[in-house]
Amino acid sequence: MAESKKTNRQKELGLTGFIFRPMWLTLKQTLKSSRHRPNTVQYPWEKLVLPDVYRGRPGLRFEKCIGCGICMRMCPTRCIDLLEVDDIKHEEGKPPAKVKRPRVNVGRCMMCGYCAEYCPTDAMIVTPEYELASYTREEMIYDPYKLQFAGVPGNEVHILEVLPSELKKDVPPRPHVKNVDLPVVEDKKCIGCSRCAKDCPVEAVKMVEVGVNEKGRPIKRPVFDKEKCVSCETCVEVCPKSALTLQEVQ
Repeated sequence: MAESKKTNRQKELGLTGFIFRPMWLTLKQTLKSSRHRPNTVQYPWEKLVLPDVYRGRPGLRFEKCIGCGICMRMCPTRCIDLLEVDDIKHEEGKPPAKVKRPRVNVGRCMMCGYCAEYCPTDAMIVTPEYELASYTREEMIYDPYKLQFAGVPGNEVHILEVLPSELKKDVPPRPHVKNVDLPVVEDKKCIGCSRCAKDCPVEAVKMVEVGVNEKGRPIKRPVFDKEKCVSCETCVEVCPKSALTLQEVQ
Protein backbone atom coordinates (compact mmCIF):
# COMPACT_ATOMS: atom_id res chain seq x y z
CA MET A 1 0.00 0.00 0.00
CA ALA A 2 2.86 2.39 0.85
CA GLU A 3 4.47 1.80 -2.52
CA SER A 4 1.13 2.37 -4.27
CA LYS A 5 0.60 5.74 -2.48
CA LYS A 6 4.15 6.80 -3.35
CA THR A 7 3.59 5.98 -6.99
CA ASN A 8 0.39 8.05 -7.01
CA ARG A 9 2.26 10.94 -5.37
CA GLN A 10 4.91 10.80 -8.06
CA LYS A 11 2.21 10.87 -10.69
CA GLU A 12 0.67 13.97 -9.13
CA LEU A 13 4.03 15.75 -9.00
CA GLY A 14 4.70 14.78 -12.59
CA LEU A 15 1.35 16.19 -13.67
CA THR A 16 2.00 19.42 -11.77
CA GLY A 17 5.41 19.74 -13.40
CA PHE A 18 3.84 19.12 -16.80
CA ILE A 19 1.55 22.10 -16.27
CA PHE A 20 3.92 24.57 -14.61
CA ARG A 21 7.16 23.82 -16.47
CA PRO A 22 6.08 25.48 -19.77
CA MET A 23 4.83 28.47 -17.80
CA TRP A 24 8.18 28.77 -16.05
CA LEU A 25 10.08 28.55 -19.33
CA THR A 26 7.84 31.22 -20.86
CA LEU A 27 8.44 33.50 -17.87
CA LYS A 28 12.21 33.04 -18.14
CA GLN A 29 12.15 33.87 -21.84
CA THR A 30 10.00 36.95 -21.18
CA LEU A 31 12.44 38.27 -18.57
CA LYS A 32 15.40 37.52 -20.83
CA SER A 33 13.82 39.33 -23.78
CA SER A 34 13.01 42.31 -21.57
CA ARG A 35 16.66 42.77 -20.60
CA HIS A 36 18.25 41.88 -23.96
CA ARG A 37 17.44 42.25 -27.64
CA PRO A 38 14.55 39.98 -28.73
CA ASN A 39 15.26 37.00 -30.96
CA THR A 40 12.81 38.14 -33.64
CA VAL A 41 13.38 40.90 -36.19
CA GLN A 42 11.01 43.80 -36.74
CA TYR A 43 9.79 42.71 -40.17
CA PRO A 44 9.20 44.37 -42.64
CA TRP A 45 11.42 47.20 -41.31
CA GLU A 46 14.17 44.69 -40.57
CA LYS A 47 15.06 41.73 -42.77
CA LEU A 48 17.42 38.83 -42.36
CA VAL A 49 20.37 38.42 -44.71
CA LEU A 50 19.57 35.65 -47.18
CA PRO A 51 22.12 32.84 -47.63
CA ASP A 52 23.84 32.41 -50.99
CA VAL A 53 21.98 29.14 -51.67
CA TYR A 54 18.54 30.60 -50.98
CA ARG A 55 15.88 29.51 -53.47
CA GLY A 56 13.13 32.06 -53.98
CA ARG A 57 10.68 32.33 -56.85
CA PRO A 58 11.81 31.05 -60.27
CA GLY A 59 13.26 33.55 -62.70
CA LEU A 60 13.75 33.49 -66.47
CA ARG A 61 16.50 34.72 -68.73
CA PHE A 62 14.36 35.22 -71.80
CA GLU A 63 17.20 35.41 -74.31
CA LYS A 64 18.73 32.08 -73.15
CA CYS A 65 15.50 30.06 -73.18
CA ILE A 66 15.01 27.66 -76.11
CA GLY A 67 11.46 26.62 -75.21
CA CYS A 68 12.36 22.95 -74.76
CA GLY A 69 9.83 22.39 -71.96
CA ILE A 70 12.11 20.40 -69.64
CA CYS A 71 11.22 22.72 -66.75
CA MET A 72 7.54 22.01 -67.33
CA ARG A 73 8.01 18.23 -67.31
CA MET A 74 10.32 18.22 -64.27
CA CYS A 75 8.10 20.45 -62.10
CA PRO A 76 6.71 18.28 -59.24
CA THR A 77 3.71 20.55 -58.67
CA ARG A 78 2.86 21.06 -62.37
CA CYS A 79 2.88 24.84 -61.93
CA ILE A 80 4.76 25.51 -65.18
CA ASP A 81 3.38 25.56 -68.71
CA LEU A 82 4.63 26.93 -72.02
CA LEU A 83 3.04 30.08 -73.38
CA GLU A 84 3.41 31.36 -76.93
CA VAL A 85 4.62 34.96 -76.83
CA ASP A 86 6.45 37.47 -79.02
CA ASP A 87 10.20 37.12 -79.10
CA ILE A 88 11.97 40.08 -77.52
CA LYS A 89 14.66 39.89 -80.20
CA HIS A 90 13.45 40.88 -83.67
CA GLU A 91 14.58 43.09 -86.50
CA GLU A 92 13.09 46.54 -86.83
CA GLY A 93 10.32 46.79 -89.38
CA LYS A 94 9.48 43.09 -89.11
CA PRO A 95 6.84 41.50 -86.85
CA PRO A 96 8.32 39.58 -83.90
CA ALA A 97 8.45 35.82 -84.20
CA LYS A 98 6.33 33.64 -81.93
CA VAL A 99 8.26 31.60 -79.37
CA LYS A 100 7.27 29.37 -76.48
CA ARG A 101 8.46 30.41 -73.03
CA PRO A 102 7.60 29.14 -69.52
CA ARG A 103 4.81 30.61 -67.41
CA VAL A 104 4.80 29.88 -63.66
CA ASN A 105 1.92 29.80 -61.20
CA VAL A 106 3.86 31.09 -58.20
CA GLY A 107 0.92 30.39 -55.90
CA ARG A 108 1.41 26.67 -56.53
CA CYS A 109 5.23 26.72 -56.76
CA MET A 110 7.12 25.00 -53.91
CA MET A 111 10.42 26.83 -54.70
CA CYS A 112 12.32 23.56 -55.13
CA GLY A 113 14.53 24.85 -57.95
CA TYR A 114 14.10 21.76 -60.14
CA CYS A 115 13.29 23.95 -63.15
CA ALA A 116 16.64 25.73 -62.79
CA GLU A 117 18.47 22.51 -61.98
CA TYR A 118 17.39 20.70 -65.15
CA CYS A 119 17.43 23.67 -67.55
CA PRO A 120 20.06 22.82 -70.22
CA THR A 121 20.85 26.47 -71.02
CA ASP A 122 20.62 27.96 -67.50
CA ALA A 123 17.69 30.09 -68.67
CA MET A 124 15.65 29.18 -65.59
CA ILE A 125 17.21 30.44 -62.37
CA VAL A 126 16.27 30.88 -58.71
CA THR A 127 15.85 34.44 -57.46
CA PRO A 128 16.12 35.95 -53.94
CA GLU A 129 12.53 37.26 -54.16
CA TYR A 130 10.20 35.82 -51.53
CA GLU A 131 7.69 38.62 -50.88
CA LEU A 132 5.07 37.33 -53.31
CA ALA A 133 1.78 38.09 -51.55
CA SER A 134 -1.07 39.40 -53.72
CA TYR A 135 -4.78 40.08 -53.47
CA THR A 136 -5.87 37.87 -56.39
CA ARG A 137 -4.83 34.50 -57.75
CA GLU A 138 -4.36 35.97 -61.20
CA GLU A 139 -1.52 38.13 -59.90
CA MET A 140 0.30 34.99 -58.77
CA ILE A 141 0.62 33.77 -62.36
CA TYR A 142 3.91 35.07 -63.78
CA ASP A 143 3.96 35.17 -67.58
CA PRO A 144 7.33 34.96 -69.41
CA TYR A 145 7.77 38.73 -69.34
CA LYS A 146 6.93 39.11 -65.65
CA LEU A 147 9.09 36.08 -64.87
CA GLN A 148 12.21 37.72 -66.27
CA PHE A 149 15.06 38.34 -63.84
CA ALA A 150 18.50 39.66 -64.70
CA GLY A 151 20.25 37.32 -62.28
CA VAL A 152 23.82 37.22 -61.06
CA PRO A 153 26.38 34.39 -60.94
CA GLY A 154 25.08 31.96 -58.35
CA ASN A 155 21.41 32.14 -59.31
CA GLU A 156 21.88 29.08 -61.50
CA VAL A 157 21.38 25.62 -60.03
CA HIS A 158 23.54 22.83 -61.45
CA ILE A 159 23.20 19.08 -61.13
CA LEU A 160 26.14 17.53 -59.29
CA GLU A 161 26.91 13.95 -60.25
CA VAL A 162 29.13 11.44 -58.47
CA LEU A 163 28.88 7.74 -59.19
CA PRO A 164 28.78 5.32 -56.20
CA SER A 165 31.99 3.70 -57.43
CA GLU A 166 33.74 7.08 -57.26
CA LEU A 167 32.88 7.90 -53.65
CA LYS A 168 35.88 6.04 -52.21
CA LYS A 169 38.21 7.64 -54.76
CA ASP A 170 37.28 11.19 -53.65
CA VAL A 171 36.29 12.17 -57.19
CA PRO A 172 34.94 15.76 -57.19
CA PRO A 173 31.32 16.14 -58.31
CA ARG A 174 30.71 17.07 -61.92
CA PRO A 175 28.59 20.18 -62.57
CA HIS A 176 26.65 18.49 -65.37
CA VAL A 177 25.44 15.06 -66.36
CA LYS A 178 27.68 13.62 -69.06
CA ASN A 179 25.53 10.60 -69.88
CA VAL A 180 22.33 12.01 -71.35
CA ASP A 181 19.35 10.21 -72.84
CA LEU A 182 19.08 10.22 -76.63
CA PRO A 183 16.07 9.50 -78.86
CA VAL A 184 15.99 6.16 -80.66
CA VAL A 185 13.76 5.61 -83.70
CA GLU A 186 11.82 2.42 -84.39
CA ASP A 187 12.12 2.00 -88.13
CA LYS A 188 8.87 0.05 -88.63
CA LYS A 189 6.76 2.78 -87.00
CA CYS A 190 8.48 5.85 -88.50
CA ILE A 191 6.67 7.41 -91.47
CA GLY A 192 9.32 10.03 -92.23
CA CYS A 193 7.03 13.00 -91.56
CA SER A 194 9.92 15.23 -90.34
CA ARG A 195 7.81 16.48 -87.42
CA CYS A 196 10.63 15.77 -84.98
CA ALA A 197 13.09 17.82 -87.03
CA LYS A 198 10.69 20.76 -87.35
CA ASP A 199 9.86 20.97 -83.63
CA CYS A 200 13.34 20.33 -82.20
CA PRO A 201 14.27 23.51 -80.25
CA VAL A 202 18.02 23.05 -80.75
CA GLU A 203 17.98 21.72 -84.34
CA ALA A 204 19.55 18.43 -83.27
CA VAL A 205 17.47 16.33 -85.70
CA LYS A 206 18.29 15.90 -89.38
CA MET A 207 16.26 13.88 -91.85
CA VAL A 208 18.41 11.56 -93.96
CA GLU A 209 17.37 9.50 -96.99
CA VAL A 210 17.90 5.78 -96.40
CA GLY A 211 16.34 4.43 -99.59
CA VAL A 212 13.20 4.50 -101.73
CA ASN A 213 9.81 2.86 -101.32
CA GLU A 214 7.81 0.81 -103.82
CA LYS A 215 6.55 3.96 -105.54
CA GLY A 216 10.05 5.34 -105.94
CA ARG A 217 9.68 8.01 -103.28
CA PRO A 218 12.59 8.63 -100.88
CA ILE A 219 12.43 7.11 -97.41
CA LYS A 220 13.65 9.51 -94.71
CA ARG A 221 14.66 8.71 -91.17
CA PRO A 222 15.78 11.08 -88.37
CA VAL A 223 19.41 11.22 -87.27
CA PHE A 224 20.19 12.85 -83.91
CA ASP A 225 23.19 15.01 -83.12
CA LYS A 226 24.52 13.88 -79.74
CA GLU A 227 26.35 17.16 -79.13
CA LYS A 228 23.28 19.35 -79.68
CA CYS A 229 20.56 17.17 -78.13
CA VAL A 230 19.38 18.28 -74.66
CA SER A 231 17.05 15.29 -74.02
CA CYS A 232 13.98 17.51 -73.88
CA GLU A 233 11.59 14.80 -75.25
CA THR A 234 9.96 17.25 -77.65
CA CYS A 235 10.49 14.88 -80.59
CA VAL A 236 9.02 12.00 -78.58
CA GLU A 237 5.89 13.97 -77.76
CA VAL A 238 5.21 15.30 -81.26
CA CYS A 239 5.81 11.99 -83.07
CA PRO A 240 2.39 10.98 -84.50
CA LYS A 241 3.25 7.25 -84.57
CA SER A 242 5.13 6.94 -81.24
CA ALA A 243 8.20 5.82 -83.16
CA LEU A 244 10.66 7.62 -80.87
CA THR A 245 11.74 6.74 -77.34
CA LEU A 246 14.45 8.08 -75.08
CA GLN A 247 17.13 5.61 -74.08
CA GLU A 248 20.08 6.05 -71.76
CA VAL A 249 23.45 6.50 -73.43
CA GLN A 250 25.73 3.60 -72.62
